[in-house]
Amino acid sequence: MASLVAPSPVQIRCKGVLFDMDGILISSLGSVERSWTKWSNLRGIDPVHACKIAHGCRAIETVAKLRADLDCEAELKIIEDIEVEDNEGLTVLPGVLTLLAALTEADGARDRWTVVTSATERLARVRMVVGGIPVPERIVTAEQVTRGKPHPAPFQAGARLLGFAPEECVVFEDSSAGAEAGRAAGCTVVATTFSHPIETLGAAHYLITDVTGVGVTILPGEEGLVLELTPLAG
Repeated sequence: MASLVAPSPVQIRCKGVLFDMDGILISSLGSVERSWTKWSNLRGIDPVHACKIAHGCRAIETVAKLRADLDCEAELKIIEDIEVEDNEGLTVLPGVLTLLAALTEADGARDRWTVVTSATERLARVRMVVGGIPVPERIVTAEQVTRGKPHPAPFQAGARLLGFAPEECVVFEDSSAGAEAGRAAGCTVVATTFSHPIETLGAAHYLITDVTGVGVTILPGEEGLVLELTPLAG
């Protein structure tokens, strides 16, 4: 009988870290699905289909796919208002506060990470505050790019925000669109299996269950940092 080989830890050296928000730092699945269901019912759309395509993508692009005949900017404001008011069940995901504390409190690391989200800035900041997440002063949100995930623009913008090349950054994502965006941008992609089936995360370089146990070593000067994690067995 063949013996099982335990996965080995890997070390990833980088200059910056780019976190998706929903599904990586917090879980707002209930809010997302309730909000898109409510909007879909207002607009005569199948809510199951709407919820399926909304995850990981900018709301304005989701609206355009579902009801291109509507004023997308006006509809974005409606869905944003619905989501901002619905924070029931929002939770911080395992390992997040420990990992962010290591990045936020360490000398030289505070400016080496940010959040790259498909949410609007208003919604993103509300959700992170409600979840007790330390909110970076500058983040990349839906309004700051003209094309959302799976296009590489959001993570390219995140790398620029930190002052690094995309190849010097590690992306943490949970969605197929996000993993594809990070890979296309040239970043190293670590995907969690929180919300999407493993078979949809083929663009990721590494798979983990969540960020629990992800270690951070801050290197001296401008050398950056090292992330240590144990990928799921392939």
